Amino acid sequence: MSALAAAVPAAPVFDWAALSPLLALLGGAIVVLMVGLAGSELVRSVVVPWLAILSFAIAIACLAWQWNTTALLIEGALILDPMTVVLGALVCGTGLICSLLAWRDRASSEFAHGEFFALLLTVAAGMFVLISARNLVVTFVGLELLSLPLYILCASRIRREHSLEAGLKYLIVGSVGSATLLYGFALVYGATGQTGYREIAAALGDSALASDPLLLAGIALAVVGFAFKASLAPFHQWTPDVYEGAPTPVTAFMSVATKAAAFAALIRFFDIAAAPTVDFWRPAWIVIAVISIIVGNVGAIGQRSMKRMLAYSSIAQAGYLLIGFVVYTDLGIEAIVYYLFVYALANLAAFAVVIAREREVGLGDSMDALRGLGARSPALGAAMTFAMLSLAGIPATAGFVGKFTLLESAADNYAWLAIVLVLGSVVSLAYYLPVVTTIWFDEAERSEPGPDAATGMPALAGGSPEADADPPSDGAGEAVFVAVVLGIAIVFFGIVTGPLYDLVDAVARGLGLA
Repeated sequence: MSALAAAVPAAPVFDWAALSPLLALLGGAIVVLMVGLAGSELVRSVVVPWLAILSFAIAIACLAWQWNTTALLIEGALILDPMTVVLGALVCGTGLICSLLAWRDRASSEFAHGEFFALLLTVAAGMFVLISARNLVVTFVGLELLSLPLYILCASRIRREHSLEAGLKYLIVGSVGSATLLYGFALVYGATGQTGYREIAAALGDSALASDPLLLAGIALAVVGFAFKASLAPFHQWTPDVYEGAPTPVTAFMSVATKAAAFAALIRFFDIAAAPTVDFWRPAWIVIAVISIIVGNVGAIGQRSMKRMLAYSSIAQAGYLLIGFVVYTDLGIEAIVYYLFVYALANLAAFAVVIAREREVGLGDSMDALRGLGARSPALGAAMTFAMLSLAGIPATAGFVGKFTLLESAADNYAWLAIVLVLGSVVSLAYYLPVVTTIWFDEAERSEPGPDAATGMPALAGGSPEADADPPSDGAGEAVFVAVVLGIAIVFFGIVTGPLYDLVDAVARGLGLA
């Protein structure tokens, strides 16, 4: 009996305090789903969204509680460190804002409030797992926990053809990206015999594996898989169609939070596990960064759909973020995290204005809905103006400080990449400034949608009356509030840079980069 007892492995130890942010998100998803089954319309349409908002707020509070904690969780599968805390807070803050924007959105009522907000919380939980994963298996689990609910959320406007199309496209292309990444991970495991990131790095450092064709093929496939998930060119084809077709609050959420989670996973895998092979994968990421900056900026020019324009813009912005990644320094990682925050402020402000105009007029996400906005609603016009100027990197906005930080990180060894970033920012003025001009110098457009007002294209060219051209509705108040607050934050953090710098200062220290 004693021998049998000695053979029984010890029970795993769980640090419940360190796991509290993840538990808050998953517990909130369960509570929201159960409350959503209530028969009362008031409970479903009011209590459920606010429970989701409360769940995100509790998760943020738990992350703040663990600010000075560094711990390995679940037998080392996850890690709680400054990067997990900071980017986890960014994801949860984005989820809170987008829950507020989705409160009275047609998607949450058509799909059912309980299911909609439970899926949103589940996506955020998957992002938390992805951000904190330090193991190949757990990384893929987090990726799928993120992706599967997001496919459904993109198709949650079940009575609109464009939304269903967006969900199907995202499912097909996302599945290809996931399969590619999984196959790459399998080859890395086959070459090293390890799944832990530190263990993989140790195996590569102690042998000649760093040049093994099996390992290099696995890393190449991982590059492609991560590029799919981060919507980097030339693996970006799904992005404009999915951004346009998905409900706008869902698009806002995925445009910011998915990038934060994808870049966190990318940093942990390549800067830790694949660090000994940096000379192999860095040139590939440099090429992808340059292509993304070119394709994103050129593709956005001439777009009349704000969601498609912001989709191409996000591809270029991801290219800028890669510049901070390829320099392979603490400053580069800090620049990425800083830029993710300022990008979140500008992008969420822009989408909040788009949502407000969708609900106030019947022109969907067409740029025509912004005509005369400065005269009719100066606060909304100013918020969108600050958002566009910040994304372009104009001084006195948070985006300028973020791009300057990326330039600083690349200046010593990759000055030519810094020049590419500057040139890309100059080209981006060709599609950001027309938005500002439309807001302040064009006369207001009529509120009734034309046959293809949402896309600005005839039906034969891909336009669709179902795209976003819903009739005016109530519920723009919270979108206006979010847009104004974020617009003020863009200017504040463009002038007062200290708080964000202090927030991201410790992020890269635990990664052990040179």
